[in-house]
Amino acid sequence: MDQQPDRPDDVAAGEATPVLSRREREVLREWLLSDSKQDVAQKLFLSIGTVNTHLLRIRAKYELAGRAASSKSSLLVRALQDSIIELDEL
Repeated sequence: MDQQPDRPDDVAAGEATPVLSRREREVLREWLLSDSKQDVAQKLFLSIGTVNTHLLRIRAKYELAGRAASSKSSLLVRALQDSIIELDEL
C-alpha cells in the first residue's frame, strides 16, 4: 500500500489503532493524569514545546486512523479504548 508523503511511517490509512511510540504513550499518559502540560514537562524532563509536539503527533496519528481526538477529553476516550490507560488510574 502506498503511503502519502505527509503521513507518519508508522500509521497506515484506515488503521483502527495508531501506533504510538513508547515516548508518545508516556507523554499521553502523563498528560491525562496531570493538571497541566507544565507538570508533564517537569515530570518527564521535557520542554513544554516537546510535550506539545508529542501531543500534536498523537492527534495526527489518531486523525489518520479515522479516530479524531482534538481535545483532552477525546484523547482520554481514545486512550481508554486502546488500553493506554485504565479507568481506575484516573
